[in-house]
Amino acid sequence: GLGYSCYIEACGIAPSKAVGSLGAGVGLWESAEVRVNPVGTIEILTGSHSHGQGHETTFAQLVAERFGLPVDNVQVIHGDTDKVQFGMGTYGSRSGAVGMSAIAKALDKVEVKAKRIAAHLLEASDDDIVIENGEVKVAGTDRKLAWHEVALGAYTGHNLPDGMEPGLKEGAFYDPQNFTFPAGCYICEVEVDAETGKVEIVQFVAADDFGRIVNPMIVEGQVHGGLAQGIGQALLEGVHYDESGQLVTASYNDYAMPRAWDLPMFEVLTNETPCTTNPLGIKGCGEAGA
Repeated sequence: GLGYSCYIEACGIAPSKAVGSLGAGVGLWESAEVRVNPVGTIEILTGSHSHGQGHETTFAQLVAERFGLPVDNVQVIHGDTDKVQFGMGTYGSRSGAVGMSAIAKALDKVEVKAKRIAAHLLEASDDDIVIENGEVKVAGTDRKLAWHEVALGAYTGHNLPDGMEPGLKEGAFYDPQNFTFPAGCYICEVEVDAETGKVEIVQFVAADDFGRIVNPMIVEGQVHGGLAQGIGQALLEGVHYDESGQLVTASYNDYAMPRAWDLPMFEVLTNETPCTTNPLGIKGCGEAGA
C-alpha cells in the first residue's frame, strides 16, 4: 500500500504580540551576544539551548562564514543562566529562525564597528572596507589587516576613531513580526503480511521546504530522527496493560522503541524557499519527520 501526508505548520514560535494576545505572561523574543576576543576568537552567548540539534555547529558556522574564520575559532556558550541572562529557550523550531536571527543582528553591529576601526587604521572610508577570509581589506587595493589585528586594536585602544569605546562586543534582541511556515510531503510504501500482520516499510520519501538550510547534514539528521520517531509511534510504541491492570511496558526492556532494523533507507529531499519573516530566511525543521 501507499500512503502520503502533506503538512504546513507555524514554527519559529516567537512573535510577542501574538502570544500576548493569547494570554502569555512573557515575550518570546530571543537574545544573543557576540564577543570578539583580543586574539580574534569569538564567543557566542545564546538563550537557545542545544539538546541534540547541533547548535554548537550551526551557530558557530554562521559566525565563521560571516568573517571568513575557521569554525574552531568560534565558541558557543549556552545553557548557563549565570552567563546567559536573557533567553526564551529551544522549542517550536525557533532556535534557527529566532535564535540565529538574534546572533545575525549582533554580528551586524560587530561588523560595523570592526569596519570603522579598520577604516581608521588603514586611512580609508568605512564603505570601502570588506571582511573576507579572515582579513579586513580596502576594496580594490592590497591594503589589509588580519582579523585578529583589528580585534587587538579594538582592545588596546591606542588608535581608535574619535569617540569610540574600546572593545568589540555587541548584543541584540530579535522578535519577529510573524511565524515561519515550513511545509512538506511524505510518501510511504508498505507491505503487510496477510497471515502475520507484520508491516515492512519498503520505501519512504520525505520532501520538505525548510527555507534556507545552514548545514544540510544536520538538517538531514534531524529529519531521520523525526521519521524514526513517527514510525515508532505508528507501528511500535504503546502503553499496554495485562488483564489484571498491570503495566507491561514500564521499562525500555518491554517498550517497543524503533530500532535500526525497523527502518528503511530514507530518501530525504529539500527545497530551499527562503522565509521572508526573518533576516536569515530560515523556516525551521524541528518537528519535521514525526
